Amino acid sequence: MMKSKADEEDYWNSSKFKAFTFDDDDDEFSRLKESKQAVNSIRRLVEEDDDEDEVEKVSWSGEPVGSISWSVRETAASNQRTDRDPAFPKINTDTPSISKSNSGYSLSSLFKGKTKGGNFQSFSDALSDSSVRLYAPELRKPKSEYKDYVSDWSPDETVQRMQQGKAVSLEKFRSLQDKLLLLDFAVSAHDGNVITAVLIYLKRTLSKDVLFRELESRQTALRHFIHYLTETRDQRLLLELLRSLGRTEDTALLQYKEHLNIADENKRRDFLKSCVSLPFSAEDSAHVQDHFTLLERQIIIEATDRQAERGGKVEIFQKFPRRASILNMPLVTTLYYCCFYHYPEAEGTYSSPLNIRQTFKISEKQYFVTALAARAKLKAWLDVDALFTSRNWLGFTRKKSPLSFQRVVDILQKNSAPTQVLQDYVALVDDAELRISLAQKHKCHDIVINTYRDLKDRQLLLGYRGKVERGSAEERKINELLNNPQIRWKN
Repeated sequence: MMKSKADEEDYWNSSKFKAFTFDDDDDEFSRLKESKQAVNSIRRLVEEDDDEDEVEKVSWSGEPVGSISWSVRETAASNQRTDRDPAFPKINTDTPSISKSNSGYSLSSLFKGKTKGGNFQSFSDALSDSSVRLYAPELRKPKSEYKDYVSDWSPDETVQRMQQGKAVSLEKFRSLQDKLLLLDFAVSAHDGNVITAVLIYLKRTLSKDVLFRELESRQTALRHFIHYLTETRDQRLLLELLRSLGRTEDTALLQYKEHLNIADENKRRDFLKSCVSLPFSAEDSAHVQDHFTLLERQIIIEATDRQAERGGKVEIFQKFPRRASILNMPLVTTLYYCCFYHYPEAEGTYSSPLNIRQTFKISEKQYFVTALAARAKLKAWLDVDALFTSRNWLGFTRKKSPLSFQRVVDILQKNSAPTQVLQDYVALVDDAELRISLAQKHKCHDIVINTYRDLKDRQLLLGYRGKVERGSAEERKINELLNNPQIRWKN
């Protein structure tokens, strides 16, 4: 088919491809406008379909959307949600369920991009809502504020914190220089608790040789360390420390104290025997020797008396049974025991009080007091009287006491001595006023009457006559003195 010339011109000049021009942006804008018009046409078609089909929009409950009952129900549900929900919305991690009463959307509303009830907010509206709170992470504090937690302290600061009772860690001080600085600062602070805490750390982290060497030049710390070892009863380390310091006497005394931990008397006796050769001072050496001798003698006396008591043939053990064992008792208690049970024995026996006095060099006064108390307890008044009797070189006897007679009277009175015994010793009191006071206290009437006679005090004697019983021997004696013309009374 033949084309006309005009058609041929159009065919060869026309093309579906366009050449590049600077007006392409306008063409893109025009195409965008065409696309928008197409979308609007689709929306109109949907609205027309809704109008034409007259499709009624209902909620899940079956009520028409937009009706009065639906609006009332939606308003009540919205208010109930507002009252129930907290200020911060609760996030439900369970599978979400769609509430039937809140779902009132049609297909056209989805195409239109808006809701019927207006229950959802856009993102920009949510940001502008004042009820929504936004939380930002807290910024890290400066390192200086974390100093208490990273233990970044000098020895001086560490000691100050320990004085304040704050928690510290000494493990960061690893070098010997730092540890010694820590100890020196603790000593300078004059705080015993801090010094002891530092010493415990040094004891755990330093060798014995290094620790002992450094403590030797720090006497304050050394004293605290010795006291700490004594309180914790670390005898082995304490002995090593004293030996390294050359303190032989302290070492010997510490070793001697070990006898307190030995219960068996025979083993204790053997241990004390081994301690006699330790390098004690002269005084301490004599004490250890006496301790060993006393325990050895106590073992012998205890065995003999126990056998005699079981035999039942010794009278004194039957009248006065032993209340306790004599083992490990003090020297004075042992002397009292022997004065009580073995007083008449010869000096050559181990249990003789005189033998014990001579062996342990007991003073006369100590022996006298102990023997007096023991014999007065037994009511052995003849033995008591014999203690005071002494003879001079002419053979005359008189009563003599290393104690004051006032003290003698008190001892006798505590042991329930009768009045006849008491008045013999009250009469030996030198001071007249004290003698009268003791005589009145213990009702020694003869002593009072004789003292007033010696004082030639008639008025006191008349006054004392009213204190004695009528018709008694004391009253008759007073009357005889008052009627005696040979006595020159001073009043």
